[in-house]
Amino acid sequence: MAPFFSPNELSFPDPRQADEEGLVAVGGRLTAERLSVAYRSGIFPWTDRPVTWWSPDPRAIFEMNPLVFSRSSRRLLKEKENQFRVTYDEAFGRVIRECAKATKNRDKTWISQQFIRAYSEFHLAGYAHSIEVWQEEELVGGIYGVAIGGFFAGESMFYRVSEASKFALIHLLTHLHRRGFELFDTQVLNSFTKQMGAIEISRPLYLQRLQTAISKPVCFL
Repeated sequence: MAPFFSPNELSFPDPRQADEEGLVAVGGRLTAERLSVAYRSGIFPWTDRPVTWWSPDPRAIFEMNPLVFSRSSRRLLKEKENQFRVTYDEAFGRVIRECAKATKNRDKTWISQQFIRAYSEFHLAGYAHSIEVWQEEELVGGIYGVAIGGFFAGESMFYRVSEASKFALIHLLTHLHRRGFELFDTQVLNSFTKQMGAIEISRPLYLQRLQTAISKPVCFL
């Protein structure tokens, strides 16, 4: 049984003590302060009512050094560069709400109003960020995630126009590589992230690389 948090408790159990599915703990409130402690510990929230905290093994990541794109990804950038415009942190609230709608449509949303409030607070504190893809003046795709030092955790993405989320991810990876980020966490491997080049590493290796990455003095913008 995963331990239960009291509402104001901040410290987490050792993620290496997670159960077979990666569940570390249950309970507590979603706040910017608790999110900061969680991500620095290799843990992230996945549901509310109650809040559940996870550290899966293996962990899915994108390698940043070297950063390699497939031929199809390079072709997409070239084909869409005159169709899409990319910005950062210009519409965080809109991006996370669109991600919530997208996951709800797939019948597996975890981005509740509680999540939106907590990550919006985390955004105001300078840790949660968004990338937006625009077609003329319409928001057609985006990603939000968490940046601490040279570490970035991709949380969710959405698209309204074909290839917009893929375009966003390619731009985000390129941006983070140029800024000197060392670790891009995509949590659990799925068909899309695998197609984009994500790999799996063990939890011990992930935790080791996480501590190196968060200590690096780089900024998202």
